Amino acid sequence: MHYQLFYWTGVQGRGEFVRLALEDAGASYDDVAREQGDDAIMQYLDGVHDGPLPFAPPFLRAGRLLIAQTANILHYLGPPLGLVPRSESRRLYAHQLQLTIADLVAEVHDSHHPIASGLYYEDQRSEARRRATDLREARLPKYLDYFEQVLERGGGHHALREHSYIDLSLFQLISGLEYAFPRAMQRIAHELPLLHSLKLRVAQRPRIAAYLASPRRLPFNESGIFRHYAELDDPA
Repeated sequence: MHYQLFYWTGVQGRGEFVRLALEDAGASYDDVAREQGDDAIMQYLDGVHDGPLPFAPPFLRAGRLLIAQTANILHYLGPPLGLVPRSESRRLYAHQLQLTIADLVAEVHDSHHPIASGLYYEDQRSEARRRATDLREARLPKYLDYFEQVLERGGGHHALREHSYIDLSLFQLISGLEYAFPRAMQRIAHELPLLHSLKLRVAQRPRIAAYLASPRRLPFNESGIFRHYAELDDPA
């Protein structure tokens, strides 16, 4: 199967979770907008194409299928890419974990855009400080402690007792959080040994290491979901 991934140019965003799975599996795919520009995405959002209407990227073309939403895409890709256990119960558990990751990613986004996505960060800076404080002090510890327990129950090395797209997504989550909130993440690092070990192991997987060293891996920046604003991180 040859896949087509649609996500905005210039940022990693939610599309990166899908991209990591495709790269790790050595799948054949086109990163359509990076080759054709963002207009290639707008054709689908404007309803020019027949078939299912996606609300927003990422979405994936797989033959005649058009699949949107990060967790939904990974739920579909897991079996053919060999990135999820075969049993239905484990596939559903993987989907559950990916949806929980998506919940946290949404909260990270809202830490710098708490009022409206259409406003600039500078237009909601004071509200962002309050939201980021709650994220750092309450929400991050709660979510990350949960994922630490997931790894512990998975035997310490994998979320599902074997390598899966959840491991890749946790790698991306921790990498993004360390970029956005380096001081806050350093403060709680001692509480998350399994997550940090997982991040290192994923980065050393041959195809992931090659991808991370390539120009296909865009750097984190202040236009994506994981943004570093020093004033939103732990006080110095």
